[in-house]
Amino acid sequence: MARKVLIVEENSTVPFDPRVWKEALSLNQNGYQVTVLAPRDKRGKLGHHVIDGVHIYTHPTPNEGSTLFGHLLEFASALFWEVLFTWWIYFRRGFDVIQGCNPPDTIFLVALPFKLFGVKYIFDHHDASPELYLSKYDKKGFLYRVLVWLEKQTFHFSDVVMATNNSYRDLAISRGGVEQKNVFVVRNGPEKTFKPVTPNPALKCGKSFLIGYVGNMNTQDGLDLLLDVASNLKNSGRNDIHFRLVGGGPSLPDLRRMTKEKGLEEMVTFTGRISDPDMLESLSTSDVCVNPDKPCKMNDISTMIKIMEYMALGKPIVQFRSTEGRHSAMEASLYADGDDPVADFSKKIAWLLDNPEERKKMGESGRRRVESELAWEYSVPNLLAAYERAFSMRRR
Repeated sequence: MARKVLIVEENSTVPFDPRVWKEALSLNQNGYQVTVLAPRDKRGKLGHHVIDGVHIYTHPTPNEGSTLFGHLLEFASALFWEVLFTWWIYFRRGFDVIQGCNPPDTIFLVALPFKLFGVKYIFDHHDASPELYLSKYDKKGFLYRVLVWLEKQTFHFSDVVMATNNSYRDLAISRGGVEQKNVFVVRNGPEKTFKPVTPNPALKCGKSFLIGYVGNMNTQDGLDLLLDVASNLKNSGRNDIHFRLVGGGPSLPDLRRMTKEKGLEEMVTFTGRISDPDMLESLSTSDVCVNPDKPCKMNDISTMIKIMEYMALGKPIVQFRSTEGRHSAMEASLYADGDDPVADFSKKIAWLLDNPEERKKMGESGRRRVESELAWEYSVPNLLAAYERAFSMRRR
């Protein structure tokens, strides 16, 4: 009989979450019957549809909370819809394994009743929620303690954990108490089909060089620091650089306001969320790509998919020094640190722009690393091994 899987995603829509969608397609291509439950995209329809053989159920999207009560209401609303739809899917299609993709660390509550029927739970650990909270709010209050408790319970009730990197693997074993044999590193690499397209010089807005960024725009993502970098470069006399920043998020309105206050309107473009082809054109046109994630514990232990995407396109990178950032990029990146990391970040961008041969060498190094080690296809064997482990538990 076919192995049946339910993947529950709360923090993003599907198929627009690239990691979850690649997991779903890879499982489907290897003989699993895959169903995904996720929030509805604001432009999409509620209910059920099928894409490339994967069944997708969408539930109402709760409003994003910004206060303690708002966060609790958001989590409670999402949990309600997840429980309701999961039972419907169980009777409608059935499943042998539930894969929960955090944040938040509440999806184990959806899976708990089904463990009585022999259903196994795989925790797909995207973000370290306590560290994520600290990176946003820098305090250990009531909500932080709740997140620590939820993470502990998630690890306790998980049969298998899929970690995005070795730092998360070590966290699952040391802080979560998960047996080493039940933890699998499934990295989030780009597809090998992720290739550069023809650059569009018009995106440089008449400047000689383009600095590219793609990703979320939240407190921990460091776009405010990147604006400081742009201001630093402008004040140093660099009038030949344009920044093109692709993505959306709760910090975007404030960042646009800060851009005006700093007098950077002619130097910085915020595109908001754009189509994948437009995003690919923007990065392909960039001379240097940046990752301004703020130095903190969360960013130190986390792997950012944008780093591998920059590398796949052959782009040299500047980022702040971090454990997993350095592991991913190695020689494809320069790393800012020191007493004044913003000034150091600025100097490293300027140095790369003034040294085209070094840009080319770093870009080629990154592209080779993705093609030989970090592309998604190299993660699929570990994904399948994690599922094989979960199904072997069911046969006992």
